[in-house]
Amino acid sequence: MKKIGIMQGRLAPPEAGRFQSFPRTQWREEFARAAEVGLDYIEWIYDGYGADINPLMTDDGIRELQALMQTNGVAIPSLCADFFMERPLVRDAAAREFLRELLPRCKAIGVQRIVLPFVDNSEIKPDEVEAAVAVVREAAGWAGEAGIELHLESSLPPRAFAALLSRLPAAIVKVNYDSGNSSSLGYVPAEEFAAYGDRLGSVHIKDRVLAGGTVPLGCGSADFKSLFSELRRISYAGDFTLQVARGEAGKEVEWTRGNLEWFHRYWAA
Repeated sequence: MKKIGIMQGRLAPPEAGRFQSFPRTQWREEFARAAEVGLDYIEWIYDGYGADINPLMTDDGIRELQALMQTNGVAIPSLCADFFMERPLVRDAAAREFLRELLPRCKAIGVQRIVLPFVDNSEIKPDEVEAAVAVVREAAGWAGEAGIELHLESSLPPRAFAALLSRLPAAIVKVNYDSGNSSSLGYVPAEEFAAYGDRLGSVHIKDRVLAGGTVPLGCGSADFKSLFSELRRISYAGDFTLQVARGEAGKEVEWTRGNLEWFHRYWAA
């Protein structure tokens, strides 16, 4: 059964002018808000902004997370590792070692996949492909030991991304499809799914304008009709994470409820 979740921080006002970050002041409150909206899970964020207080990194914090999940009926099956956008794995040996340390802590709270971003500052440059293959292969070994999948979010064109994936272990390394990032790059869902649809592991739902930023669902360049058609064609049975544009600060619950209703209408169409 498909589960619907939300990116951490979307159920709290943005902090320090950041569009997406670990919500330092309201991460606890998001569990009850997610339950109120009817979401199944929160996709946890680990980034530099919240690294010093992220409960994932202490034993007491993990126990508190376990209690919050149980009390609210909201899971944490996924971690968005934005830390590696700031510290690209391909270029930072210390970051790679940190990923190794992060995996067992993720396992302790029930994380089943870590989304590794290879976009923007951490995009894979043409001369970094071999290094990227080596780095992800090594990380896949650690992830396999922890029973966690690695879902790659990449800005590579479809065929180039498929070529990269063909060199990585399919049982562990999957694709995180981000509808907003693909639309901003001008990629066509049918071409993307033809290239690597068999490796799809998870989906981020958002909308962006071509070569531009995030906008409310249905207001950008994302071809949701084609996207959902492709998802049905491959009988996609994974999760959907709402990573949508922000609404009015302080009205996150109402905004999220509206986005969830939008999603259900589209998915049912």
